[in-house]
Amino acid sequence: MRKKQNIRPAVFLDRDGTINKEVAYLSSPDQLELLSGAARGIRLLREAGFIIVVVTNQSGVARGFFDEEKVRRVNKALETMLLQQGAIVDAWYYCPHHPGAGEPPYRKTCSCRKPSPGMVEQACRDLAINLSRSYVVGDNISDMGLARNCGTKAVLVRTGHGKKVLEKAAGELSEPVDFVAKDLLEAAKWICARKKSRGLL
Repeated sequence: MRKKQNIRPAVFLDRDGTINKEVAYLSSPDQLELLSGAARGIRLLREAGFIIVVVTNQSGVARGFFDEEKVRRVNKALETMLLQQGAIVDAWYYCPHHPGAGEPPYRKTCSCRKPSPGMVEQACRDLAINLSRSYVVGDNISDMGLARNCGTKAVLVRTGHGKKVLEKAAGELSEPVDFVAKDLLEAAKWICARKKSRGLL
């Protein structure tokens, strides 16, 4: 008899402004700076049994600011920084497109640019993920829209663009949010506590 595959929940993390310091169109590993508590937050989530997936919009490719190789180089450097602190990311996905900037093939309306669910759908094809028990954590309204489009819980962090998003919204966010956290570490603690309260740890 074929062994049943173990399906685990995931936490889908935005990159810039959530894991590392927000830098406009970050294109070099030299610009990387881990946000305080980010690595610890990822460690806590993995210890709780979550698959960790990074999903990031990188329209700087479409805009001609940098190429895909530079995106991959930054991701690899960030992965190394996290590993040095014992934080493991299971998979990395990025969208290089923009609907109104640059030239084809990058200038297009795609299914992977957040809040569209393409990157999450690809992760689900690549990994055994239980979306109904999963979360999206990010600093922008597009991350909250991604959560809605994928049927996951949404956590907005105040780092990166998060604080400005909240100030601009004045309590009336255009997308539902399940929790607002100071940073990724607080988001991770809330997610882990929520999982434990349901007897799932």
